[in-house]
Amino acid sequence: MPNPSHESLTIALDKHYLRNQHWGFMWALWTAVLWGAWYVPGTALWSEYPYVEIAADHQSMRLAATAVMTWIHAIAVFMFLLLWNTVLGKVKDYGRTIIRFKTISKWYALASLCGGPLAIFGSYMAMGFIGPVFAAISSLLYPVIGAIIARLWYKEKISRRAALGMCIIIIGGMVIYGPSLFGETNVANPNAWLGYLGGIMSAIGWGTEGAVAARAMDVSDPDVGIHCRFSFEILFWGIFILPVIALFTDLPIKYLIINTITHSKAILWIILASATHAYCYTAFYKSFSLIGVGRGEAIGNLYAVFALIFIAAFTLQFPQWYFVIGLILTMIGSFVMFSESAESVVTLRDVNESGPRI
Repeated sequence: MPNPSHESLTIALDKHYLRNQHWGFMWALWTAVLWGAWYVPGTALWSEYPYVEIAADHQSMRLAATAVMTWIHAIAVFMFLLLWNTVLGKVKDYGRTIIRFKTISKWYALASLCGGPLAIFGSYMAMGFIGPVFAAISSLLYPVIGAIIARLWYKEKISRRAALGMCIIIIGGMVIYGPSLFGETNVANPNAWLGYLGGIMSAIGWGTEGAVAARAMDVSDPDVGIHCRFSFEILFWGIFILPVIALFTDLPIKYLIINTITHSKAILWIILASATHAYCYTAFYKSFSLIGVGRGEAIGNLYAVFALIFIAAFTLQFPQWYFVIGLILTMIGSFVMFSESAESVVTLRDVNESGPRI
């Protein structure tokens, strides 16, 4: 005879898996929306004083400016996350987590290096040296990088359906941005290679960050984890990177910091960019704990669609025919991944293979 208690447990687990799948994809979709919105204020910042006065061919000055705006950006994100965790009543959890460096927060420190000085810095480089279109398309491969690292490091599974969905989403993003990319980068620019380098940095950085942060989220709260991650980024920039640049070069780091903070339009764009990035990252980390790194990053890759929508809304530049094709492809890719069974989504790691210990 069937065991009623066993059947009840099975039904409860099925409901739990479906709930996790639903919320995981919802958080990943919010990641895409807010990430797409970030490119508008992130690019507009380069049009404000003191950044607008930096010549396009002044490599070192533009790199120093990118470092300054990334640091101030991280501070603003930290403040938005502090507000978020205060409302949720998780500030004490944040304190308890960040001091456990050997067991938990070391992973967030490593994630901050991947996401800050590598990914966000690289994306600002791509915007500053080439433009927002390239900055957006250059990161489209980050889900593949994250999924491969997660698979190799702690054996997170990539099903055929998930892989197919990821490929379709990436192809859709390339269709959307490809024609614009060629039009935007035909301008003679001897420093364009720095923009391409920044694009590569952003793809590697965000892909690696997801895989690294997921290790700590096995034993910590995502809201607290992202707060720890930006805490470490602020320290890396403020204590190590910027002081070294100021001490060993003649670049005006102090001038850039003061004029960014005191110039109302520049700080306004940073605040807007930081607000979108703070809650984009919050949704990003939440999706990892529910549906895994590969799936969370693949759905987050829909940011390419939303970025173009926001650009059209704020500039009144309407999409071309290839946008419609790319939009259809990305939506199909999302549906392919979303249609995977809840049991398959939740069973992400091979229990017979051991990953790295925390």
